[in-house]
Amino acid sequence: MMDRLEADAPPPADHDLPYDVVIRNARVFDGRAELPGPRNVGIRGHAIAAVSETPLQGRIEIDGDGGWLMPGLIDTHIHLLDFSVVTDPDSLSDYVDNVIPLTLDRFLQNGITSVKSVGDPTTEILALRARLSAGSLRGPRLFVTGSSITGRDGHPVSTVFGGNRWYAARAVGEVDSAQMMRDLVHHLADQRVDAIKLVSEGACCIPGSPQYVWQNPVFPAAVELVRLPRQILRAGIEAAHERRLRVTVHTVQQDAAIEAVEAGADGLEHGITVEPITDPRLLDMIRDRGVVYTPTLWIKGEMHPTSIPNTRVVMDAGVRIACGSDSFPGRGAFGENTIEEAELLVAAGMSTSQVLVAATSEAARHLDRSDIGTLAPGKSADMILLAGNPVEDISNLRKLRLTILNGEIVVDRR
Repeated sequence: MMDRLEADAPPPADHDLPYDVVIRNARVFDGRAELPGPRNVGIRGHAIAAVSETPLQGRIEIDGDGGWLMPGLIDTHIHLLDFSVVTDPDSLSDYVDNVIPLTLDRFLQNGITSVKSVGDPTTEILALRARLSAGSLRGPRLFVTGSSITGRDGHPVSTVFGGNRWYAARAVGEVDSAQMMRDLVHHLADQRVDAIKLVSEGACCIPGSPQYVWQNPVFPAAVELVRLPRQILRAGIEAAHERRLRVTVHTVQQDAAIEAVEAGADGLEHGITVEPITDPRLLDMIRDRGVVYTPTLWIKGEMHPTSIPNTRVVMDAGVRIACGSDSFPGRGAFGENTIEEAELLVAAGMSTSQVLVAATSEAARHLDRSDIGTLAPGKSADMILLAGNPVEDISNLRKLRLTILNGEIVVDRR
């Protein structure tokens, strides 16, 4: 794509022009707020070098034509591999070779420049991250937790992966003691994962049941589970923090969320979905400790109507919220789901600016990456150009003109 743009542009008179790429005459949302007036953005190498009200010169110059420039979107909760078809080494290899490249491209086509995999098989997801970093595979920046960690026979081992134990053994680590938990966290850290995901409980419990029971309309059989014990949960969080890794915990109930936050969790995946939030201690702890709440409304809102009002409660309490769709194969469409998540967050009561923050700078904070999520000098040149103002209407995220990743134009719809 870059080669075509270079061929179309007149050759520069001066090969020492200060910027490799300049985007002229664009309005800017910088990841935190809308900047006044049109701006010109200069890219040098892989980084943003200037955001200026005055004209800039570059080897390649792009007319923003009054469009809207903002950081590339970040989806902090996805699952890339399909456990319904990946059942052995051959099907895994075929899926990685033939399906994953298309999946990754869909993110770029929707303006998503960074994604976080939370619970894909460790070996395979690390290999994909390495290929993306090396440039041998095209797609967004990939952050990974590797396998998630749950209790013995916990979610998702005995639930969504119940019919595919071959896959479960690669995508989930089961522990039944604090030492096993610590050992597994350190093992993942040794493999250089970007974060740790712990599963405190199942995804779809039945309130009022005398047992802790998981049930999902897609999987008709109910499964009785045991919550990850508090001392084991705490051991995992402490071990991760020893390795300077953030920990996100899968919860759906208030009690489990309180337990996770008290144990030191940095984020809650899904949060509280099966019951209304009624305990003010939870909101105070999440806000005061800077815990990030990822509602995943795209998947949870349909199954659990309380997810949307709970998100409003969390937002009104001043809790940090990150955008994460819980996209997985076989339902919806990768990339498109992330846009739908942003629209659902607006429907839940967040302002468009708050949602844009949740999908850029706040998502980057959740990933512990200060180099992305903000459009400012010194940051990575990951950005999108839109035809409409997303602050005015969040659905203008669908009006994509350009996706720029690491300083390179990877999608061009002008």
